Amino acid sequence: MTLPAARPSDSAPSTAASVAVLAGGQSLRMGQDKSFVTLAGRPLVEHTLERVARLGLPVHIITNLPERYAQYGLPMFADVIPAKGSLGGLYTALTYSSTAWTLCVACDMPFLNEALLEDLLARRDICDAVVPVVAARPQSLHAIYHQRCLGSIHDALVRDDLKIQRLFRRISVHFVAEAHLRAFDPDLRSFVNVNTPDELARARAITSTADPD
Repeated sequence: MTLPAARPSDSAPSTAASVAVLAGGQSLRMGQDKSFVTLAGRPLVEHTLERVARLGLPVHIITNLPERYAQYGLPMFADVIPAKGSLGGLYTALTYSSTAWTLCVACDMPFLNEALLEDLLARRDICDAVVPVVAARPQSLHAIYHQRCLGSIHDALVRDDLKIQRLFRRISVHFVAEAHLRAFDPDLRSFVNVNTPDELARARAITSTADPD
């Protein structure tokens, strides 16, 4: 199979950054569209969008159901290559990014930490990707990627090698240690994903006890 290859933008400044919110999952474990389950009276995705908006960067949404997100007035893009999971979503996010660097986050991360994200962004000039590590696991959808990664991602998609962690063997990655992350986010709440009803219940418990932002 021949897959379309994306080309990095020649017009974007080499240090410019934007944000992609990946909302392309099937939500099978949640049993309904997880983007729109409610947390503190609002759809989950709105919490994520609100947090990344604080960075003051361009934001776009990766979704195959654009009608559901039209209310947010943001650019939306469907998967370039369907049915390729998170790696396919990452490829789409970088393909359509208007900047050299893209902070890629999942739509189900309602407790993103602005100060931590800014710290990650400040590290972006030393590698191809900046990736936090929590419990010895790289957080690939709470990470920053340069468009230089597009070629390696494309090659992996051609091989149907869809594990993002294997991509990290083929690009230059700056891994950010958990101890450093905790300096900004002691409880690591910003890495909470809401994929299941049980995780949603835990997120609601966090929200009910958290101090206002």
